[in-house]
Amino acid sequence: MSSASTPDTYHDSDAGSNPSLSASETTNSSKTSGDGVGLSNAHDQLGRKRRYALDLVNRLQNTGIQTDIDLPQIAVIGNQSAGKSSLIEAISGTTLPRASGTCTRCPTECRLTNVAAPARWNCVVSIRTITDSTGQHLGQARNEPFGEVIYNKAEVEDRIRRAQRAILNPHIPRSQILTGDEEINDGRTLTFSSNYVSLQISGPDVADLSFCDLPGLIRSTKEGSTNDIALVEGLVESYIKKPSCIILLTVSCETDPQNQGALQLAREYDPEGLRTVGVLTKPDRISAGDEEDWVRFVKNEGDYKLLNNWFCVRQPNSSELKSGVTWQEARDKENQFFTATAAWRDLDPIYQRYLRTRNLVERLSGILSDLISKRLPEIREELHQLMHNTRKDLAQLPKEPSQDPMSDISAMIYSFSSRLSRVLEGTPEAEALLQCIRPAQNAFKREIRKTAPNFRPYEKKYASQRNMAHFKFLNNEEDELEWDQDSEDNTESGAPVYIDDVNRRIQDARTRELPSRYPYVVEESFIQQITKQWSAPSQRLCELVYRTTLDHVLRLVKDHFSEFGQGLLERQTRLIIMEHMKDRFEATKDRIEWLLDLEHRPFTMNTHYFLDYKDKFFSYYKSYRDQDLNQELNSALQALESERQRNQFEWSSNAAVVNEILAGLIKLGITGVKAVDLVKFLPTDGMEGALDIMAGVRAYFQVAYKRFVDNIPSAIDHEMVRGSERDLIRTLPLRLGIHGPDGLAICKELAQESTQVAAKREELSKKLERMKAGNEELSRIF
Repeated sequence: MSSASTPDTYHDSDAGSNPSLSASETTNSSKTSGDGVGLSNAHDQLGRKRRYALDLVNRLQNTGIQTDIDLPQIAVIGNQSAGKSSLIEAISGTTLPRASGTCTRCPTECRLTNVAAPARWNCVVSIRTITDSTGQHLGQARNEPFGEVIYNKAEVEDRIRRAQRAILNPHIPRSQILTGDEEINDGRTLTFSSNYVSLQISGPDVADLSFCDLPGLIRSTKEGSTNDIALVEGLVESYIKKPSCIILLTVSCETDPQNQGALQLAREYDPEGLRTVGVLTKPDRISAGDEEDWVRFVKNEGDYKLLNNWFCVRQPNSSELKSGVTWQEARDKENQFFTATAAWRDLDPIYQRYLRTRNLVERLSGILSDLISKRLPEIREELHQLMHNTRKDLAQLPKEPSQDPMSDISAMIYSFSSRLSRVLEGTPEAEALLQCIRPAQNAFKREIRKTAPNFRPYEKKYASQRNMAHFKFLNNEEDELEWDQDSEDNTESGAPVYIDDVNRRIQDARTRELPSRYPYVVEESFIQQITKQWSAPSQRLCELVYRTTLDHVLRLVKDHFSEFGQGLLERQTRLIIMEHMKDRFEATKDRIEWLLDLEHRPFTMNTHYFLDYKDKFFSYYKSYRDQDLNQELNSALQALESERQRNQFEWSSNAAVVNEILAGLIKLGITGVKAVDLVKFLPTDGMEGALDIMAGVRAYFQVAYKRFVDNIPSAIDHEMVRGSERDLIRTLPLRLGIHGPDGLAICKELAQESTQVAAKREELSKKLERMKAGNEELSRIF
């Protein structure tokens, strides 16, 4: 395996720093050869506490729950060529790949753990995959070692380079990239990726610290495409926008800080500087006379003040790297620089603690471990709440397709039929089916009642002078029609039929009838004229009940089948139900026509009811005729009075006239005649037959109307409402074909889950999987 460096160069180190030194001792601490970058005392209580906290967060990150919960972490950001890679190398003690252009093209996670001697330094390089090749989040993150454990620091750089290459070329087997030396130029290499290269480094000279090195921000299209600029910026923002992310901001001293995009991003997402740690790099490149401008940052006097202050570090320059400077030599040169350079050397001891890499590492380790300790109870609560919500969301999804779709569909059809039967039979809700139909039935009854014949027992010539009161004997059974008791003419709503019209029809229809007999066809024609009006209201009721029933049934279909599969079962069931309901509608219309045909010819076995009402209607009509006869008598008497006056008789009143007539009859030998009998001397009425027909037709209407307004709704209910479920339990499986020779294939097609629901189920399942793994880790400490 090739290597970019040798064991005796920069990344070879068995020395470090002692964080317990005071600021005044930092200038000479590099001479302590036994110190490393991290904590020198592996058994220190504070060190154990930090290691425990960092280890827990590392295990949580292994589960991938950082996708769902804000875990404490350090994200290293900076512009390209801001010295970010050199800083990472100084902290980790390993060399990162260096090349022209963008070096870091995917996040690199460094987990540093201090272990006591005589444990050997070692590094495990892994690839953590949190998204698939399409960018979709996986369930639990996959952590896969990339090669064997490394014990030689010289091998780390090449292994990281190959791991990055494997992440950016997911279409090539990792084993091929791990062992092969050929470059990949197939045009399928990704520009950037959110999947990690993970370095787990442990040793006696290693700090207790974890951080994530993000790709450097691209300053212009000369260093990358517009798409690359947006990709890197979006990746960086996805980390630093989280409240528990500590932003390790690297700012190069060789460039105006206001022109460095990383600083602007940090200010955008952490405007108060509460979670940003600033790091000035390349202080040896500050132009003469500008030193004080940069010293002001370390004094936290700049326009972007940070709670955790600004630090300044000095890393090897290009020539020193080419000369093979060792890690310890780099630390010595850093000490020499801050000791020899007046601008830094003259800083008060309180600010000296913000100079040098080891002080930065110590501060970062403390900040991160403190944040972890603070966040752990919150993380546990957030995780439990998120697990509850995720399970709830999963439960609200349609039932996951089983391995036996035929049984599932058969059970659903049976359940649907049972629910349909209850709906059609009637349920006690205001908006239930029967409750919605009843207003239409009442309206139908009123329409039929309004077709009652409007007979008038007086001649048409008296139409403007006569009115008729309501049939009071109908009040008890027709109060729902809301008669206006105050109206002077409130009998029927149809066109008036006067007695002389009825009498004329009798005369016109007479053939061979004997005297005083009238043709039956007259009654029949009146009745047929009435029943012909019943067809339209009946069909309207049928149509309205059909639409109402169909609407309720289809809503039940949607409620029962909509979430099964991709909706194919619902659509096919809907079509079958609609055809079935259409057949029931046609059958119902046929039944209504049959009932209308029955009413075309008068018939009743309800003789008592018919005759009782005929007598009542006849008496009612006759009472009006008697009034007319009395008026005729009065007219005759008035005529006699006129004659008396012409012959100079002296009758004082109509009573006197009546008495004179009765006296005259006695003189003629006609005795026993009373005043009321005088009407017999008037011409006969001649309308007895018409009255009888009027009373008979009106009485028959009362019989037939009550029968009809029951029969039609009952037939509709039988044929269409309750008839909707008739044979349905057999029709649905038959029409769906689920019990036929291709039944299993049809059921599998019907049960196939919609892509949207499947994707949602997969997303939630993966999320729950991550959280369960995270909860398992947390359960070890709670």
